[in-house]
Amino acid sequence: MVRQAFKEQVEELLDDLLVMGQMVSHALDEAIQALVRQDTKLAQQIIDGDRDVNAAQHDIDEKCLVLIATQQPMAGDLRTLLAVTNIAAELERIGDYTEGIAKLVLRVVGQPFIKPLIDIPHMADQSRQMLTSILQAFADQDAEAARRVAASDAVVDRLYSQVLDDVQAIMEREPRTIAQGTYLLWIAHNLERIADRTTNIAERIVFVVSGEVVDLNN
Repeated sequence: MVRQAFKEQVEELLDDLLVMGQMVSHALDEAIQALVRQDTKLAQQIIDGDRDVNAAQHDIDEKCLVLIATQQPMAGDLRTLLAVTNIAAELERIGDYTEGIAKLVLRVVGQPFIKPLIDIPHMADQSRQMLTSILQAFADQDAEAARRVAASDAVVDRLYSQVLDDVQAIMEREPRTIAQGTYLLWIAHNLERIADRTTNIAERIVFVVSGEVVDLNN
């Protein structure tokens, strides 16, 4: 009976983590929509909503600590609980990067874009797809799927390099574009970091499933 109750509490934790991930993924999607549409109201909603992401992480950490303290889990169970707290921390940081994008949207509102928004939305789509896929890999406890998600980070890196090259060339050619160009580069940087954080989550999934410590940030 005690073991069954513990199992149910762990499953509830995993559900909480998936909900937190969905919150962050949705916020990322809306942040890019806010950028493309220059929508200040939507951007502000994302900024305000980051409090909910922080609260979700705090709740998950509290539940993990209680389970560790009261149930004294061993081996695989302990590994799972530690991974849950680590993944929640990664999702919270992804939420921070998303909030940062929304804040930058407020700085470019009312200005014509210095270049067509093509690569940045592509970066966002790829990063969000990675996040969605890694949450599914976690739900399925699928280490191989997690490795595939991590490998797709290379696509985001290539897009980031393209944005850097294009925006820097425009800034050098037209100094009046430096302010907006800098904001666009910061947005691209945040998206690149989101993909890196997602790769960190992939590493934790591999650890939970196999006990193997891997470095997938290559």
